[in-house]
Amino acid sequence: MIEVAPTRVDPVRWPDVAEVPRRPLRAAAARFLFERAVARLPLQVWIDGALRGDGDAKAPVMRIVRPDAFFRRVGTGGLIGFGEAYQAGDWEADDLTAVLTVFASRVSTLIPPALQRLRPLVIPRLPRAQRNTVAGAKRNIHRHYDLSNELFATFLDETMSYSSAVFEQGPDGGPRADEDGLPEAQRRKIDRLLDLADVGPGTRLLEIGTGWGELALRAAERGADVHTITISAEQRDLAVARIANAGLADRVRVELRDYRHVSGSYDAIVSVEMIEAVGEEYWPTYFAVLDRLLAPGGRVALQSITMPHDRMLAGRDTYTWIHKYIFPGGLIPSDDAVRKAATATRLRVADSRSYGLHYAETLRLWRERFDRRADDVEALGFDHVFRRMWDLYLSWSEAGFRSGYLDVRQYLLMEA
Repeated sequence: MIEVAPTRVDPVRWPDVAEVPRRPLRAAAARFLFERAVARLPLQVWIDGALRGDGDAKAPVMRIVRPDAFFRRVGTGGLIGFGEAYQAGDWEADDLTAVLTVFASRVSTLIPPALQRLRPLVIPRLPRAQRNTVAGAKRNIHRHYDLSNELFATFLDETMSYSSAVFEQGPDGGPRADEDGLPEAQRRKIDRLLDLADVGPGTRLLEIGTGWGELALRAAERGADVHTITISAEQRDLAVARIANAGLADRVRVELRDYRHVSGSYDAIVSVEMIEAVGEEYWPTYFAVLDRLLAPGGRVALQSITMPHDRMLAGRDTYTWIHKYIFPGGLIPSDDAVRKAATATRLRVADSRSYGLHYAETLRLWRERFDRRADDVEALGFDHVFRRMWDLYLSWSEAGFRSGYLDVRQYLLMEA
């Protein structure tokens, strides 16, 4: 848990957090469904001084601090209301990630099947303004990645890598993760992708999604000629500075450009957790671009978060809390969706490996660092509601990987 609840919510910056909806009937229905759901979960849920849930004394604890506001928000906005209720301080958790992991592990069964069929009637659809057209994608990316390079530096490691690391294996077979080892684990992830794409001296490499430049730096150190593109001005500026400071500007060209507007021919293409921001509507375009730009005999290495195909289909048109506050316009693909999109081109998946628990550990380290540096985040101008929002985002993401609801994969694509 990051901090105590905010005493005041800025109604200009956070209008839907500041105002509690007036929907008493929906609130009553939400309370009935919520109490019915948690009665089967290994949680301790405190509501109006009464204990709900099916958890023992060691089970994660959730406290509904302001039940009336909580259920009005959930009854009106569903999961968006659930998230806004946390931002407002209507509910708390002793261990936020643990509570969310319980919910994530049972996400498909929390609502009765009969009511799930009514989902399209009550859940809002993704706004057309968040479509990933060329202009729309730039707006969507700006809202997240251009928040502040300094903000991301508060919780990322020295490599400024904002994607899953790959840790060494521990004695129990799982990832051996600690903060000191995070930079090495991020470079290990990058090196695996560069190895998949067979990047070496003289390789003409295109990177779609620059991030803050670490992959381009590693590729240039191998002797590759790198063209890296982004539509985030903040990321571009820092990447250019880092590459210049490393003395590699002659090997790396950083360009503010949409992937759809790239021309040329490349021996290798690498893209790390960028496909999630493309949007389902544009996946065919994205893979067609990969196909068009890849030289004969070339290799594509992709890293993507994935989710089960049935859950992707169920939620692909849904407007979520993540869309509203964190990643507008995004959609996490399934493994099936990635493979199907590739088959519309000359490309096929030649190799695939997954390591979801490594992402859970990466997120844990980010979250813990973010929480420790709350004062630094505040000094950058990000208020209490933002910090709770970001904590919920990191915790919910970690819960997704710990529960198995989410996974992360590295793909090698080659000509069929």
